Amino acid sequence: MTNDTSHSYLRRLGIWDGAAIVIGGVIGAGIFRTPATVAERTASGLPLLALWAIGGLLTLAGVLCYAELGARRPQAGGIYIYLREAFGSLPAFLFGWTMALINYPGSVAAVATTFADYFCRAGGLPIWWVKPVAVGAIFFIVGVNLFGIRAGAWMQNLFTLLKLAAVVMLLVVGLALTHGHLGGVLAVDPSHQVPSGAWIGALLPVLFTYGGFHYLNDMAGEVRDPQRTLPRALALGLIGVVVCYLLVNVAYLVGLGHAGLAASKAPAADLMSSIFGSRGVTIMAIGIACSTFGYCSIAIAGGARVLQTMGADGMFFRVVGRIDLRWRAPQIALAVLGAWAIVLILTGTFGQLLDYTTVGEWLGHAFGIATLFWYRRRFADQPAPYRVPLYPLLPLLFVCTVLGVIGATVINSPGDAGMSLLIIAIGVPVYFLWRRAQPAS
Repeated sequence: MTNDTSHSYLRRLGIWDGAAIVIGGVIGAGIFRTPATVAERTASGLPLLALWAIGGLLTLAGVLCYAELGARRPQAGGIYIYLREAFGSLPAFLFGWTMALINYPGSVAAVATTFADYFCRAGGLPIWWVKPVAVGAIFFIVGVNLFGIRAGAWMQNLFTLLKLAAVVMLLVVGLALTHGHLGGVLAVDPSHQVPSGAWIGALLPVLFTYGGFHYLNDMAGEVRDPQRTLPRALALGLIGVVVCYLLVNVAYLVGLGHAGLAASKAPAADLMSSIFGSRGVTIMAIGIACSTFGYCSIAIAGGARVLQTMGADGMFFRVVGRIDLRWRAPQIALAVLGAWAIVLILTGTFGQLLDYTTVGEWLGHAFGIATLFWYRRRFADQPAPYRVPLYPLLPLLFVCTVLGVIGATVINSPGDAGMSLLIIAIGVPVYFLWRRAQPAS
């Protein structure tokens, strides 16, 4: 088994590149839609903003845990590496089986289709263009990333700036609609009644919208001075996301009001159209297209490095574990991930795959953070480059939160949760059959 493949990569990512990856991996299309769902389940702007702040703090606890894990093991593969070292090759394989082979390409296919949808709306293209545009986007992203992490980082930094510009635009429009009166932000809507305990259901979409912060750990083998850069980039990026999310929700509240936000199907577009009309909807479509395109770039880059690490370990086809010596990029893994995502787009099966792997994704986060307890005990006498504050409170808080999310998902979507657990279970015999088929090393 190959224990470290990170030496084949070049460490070219700085702190701002890393922060851009965190921001780009978290901010996709969710913040332009999810606040309406949260508003439906809250009575006023105050609990709505409180939920987004609580979700941000809970996610920050997980990010700080990932910062210590990434500083301890600054190599490509992220959670796969931590599970392999702490719990063995079977849990690591099951994570890769669920995420790198299903969830990552499924999310890329889903978000690429969302990008294509908004791109076609902005360009006035007919609906039958959506699939060709989505496929073309994946071809382009994979093509750029074939030339190494530096080329991918330049593209990612550009689209992170564009999505932040869309956030700023929403804030400016929202404030312009208040005419200097911000008191309505926290006003209670007496006509909107919510049952007690509804805040739990409102917190779930908030936490899902904060997902995607782990991609930088997948690319840790290419981060310069990772013991210092990784923790700072993760914290800086996530804090930037929290600030953006809170400001966007303030803009929705002051521009649409709590009742208007709760009734909206597309709050970002509704907010823009209130000033700019149909042109505002087009502008917002361009902003969402840029945001979703940037997410696809990160997901493909991060997922390919997990696949490459699995291939180098013999847990996937060995050829996928190769790294191009000139560009220091996992070119075969990128091509495989991109090709599989394209198949999912053309067959239209990505929606079910994402629903079926949600529980597996959150289980991966829970067990990934749990490895921190193993590292602390196993290497208790060794100095750590970075230690998560308030240990063991923060990792326990995050693990309990994730388990709560899993429990709520099982209750709300028992069929999807059952299929997710079934997919994980199928990976067990696949693992043993794969190991038996591999030549002794």
